[in-house]
Amino acid sequence: MSGEAEHIAIVGAGAAGLMAARELARAGRRVTILEARERCGGRIHPLPASEFGYPADGGAEFVHGDAPVTHALLREAGLALQPIEGTQWSFDGEAFSRETRHDPHEAELHAVLRDLRDDLTVADFLRRNFAGEDYLHLRYSIERMVEGYDAADPERASTLALREEWMDGGHHSQARIVGGYGALIDFLAARCHAHGVAFRFGCVVSEVAEEGGAVAVRCADGNVFACDRVILTVPLPLLRDIVLPAAACAKAAAAADIGFGNAIKILLRFKRPWWRERRAELADMSFLLSEETIPVWWARHPDPNPVFTGWFGGPRTAELDGLDAQGLIDVGIDSLAVMFGLPREDIARDLVSADAINWAHDRFARGAYSWATPRTREAQAILARADGAVLFSGEALYRGRDMGTVEAALASGLETAGLILRK
Repeated sequence: MSGEAEHIAIVGAGAAGLMAARELARAGRRVTILEARERCGGRIHPLPASEFGYPADGGAEFVHGDAPVTHALLREAGLALQPIEGTQWSFDGEAFSRETRHDPHEAELHAVLRDLRDDLTVADFLRRNFAGEDYLHLRYSIERMVEGYDAADPERASTLALREEWMDGGHHSQARIVGGYGALIDFLAARCHAHGVAFRFGCVVSEVAEEGGAVAVRCADGNVFACDRVILTVPLPLLRDIVLPAAACAKAAAAADIGFGNAIKILLRFKRPWWRERRAELADMSFLLSEETIPVWWARHPDPNPVFTGWFGGPRTAELDGLDAQGLIDVGIDSLAVMFGLPREDIARDLVSADAINWAHDRFARGAYSWATPRTREAQAILARADGAVLFSGEALYRGRDMGTVEAALASGLETAGLILRK
């Protein structure tokens, strides 16, 4: 089979799928993307600028750390980054204070982490090394970071995978794309179109079958697409819904050793930035942490848009599973009312627009992003193999530090395309 004649179907038009498609198509492969939604982006979910005053992100929002693949794409697309600025605050139930990540046992934690050779879960690590009453705050802050930032379960999450994050106190750089992640997706989709990639939206893939040396991808609507190879870039929970050939099915079973967490995101646009007016010390606030039902909030400093974004990640999001979008918005307003000592009606009265996304309720995601267990690196190695006609790609297969990010998805798509092109 000549390279020019090879037809590759990619399931999923998220960051990994678009990146793989762009690389394969510009190398001369024929590429078809099958996407269940009626849009590109997947868990990158642009919201209308008319609602929030800027192109808001209902899903992925931040560029984390060095992110070399993302930065290269941004340069190519002519898109700029806005570094996250401002101060971080906490609310302890009574008062606001500047958040400090320093813990008196931090040096001891780092020493134990440096000497750690065999992986174990975060919960087991803390029970084994920091079980005493003196370590209560240390255990709490680590568990809060694991659940809230990584959307992970401390009883299953890998300590070694998170070691670097803890060693720098979570202080690696963060930024936003000017124009939002949607602008980057638009650029990638346009490059795919320019290189002849065919897009088929509304295609919910139900089966991949190998028939007479070829591959048939069947969709729930009855459409069938013939190809030579297929790349599955769907979120991990969706793999269980796709009937696969025996060899691919055996590989997909390894996904059970990769964690997949949930997040709830609430965006509230107000008439004015009332939190700055009420508390002058919060004028340059970036993040606000609390123990309220929606525990994490951020403003867009130095951007003047009066939008507050609430975040709740990890296993405890199941506590709000019965709420629809309006219910989540109400809970968000209640959380702000408690922190700022205001009647909830006063906050609601200033609300211009709002949206809330529980990613567990999204039928084509069923959660937010992946995280590592002690068995994840082995599982990733199995899933990333380029043997056979069915390949796997996506943020869950990224073996770098920032697993679960857009950078991870882009890098995985790039790697998967490279595996095919090098054969």
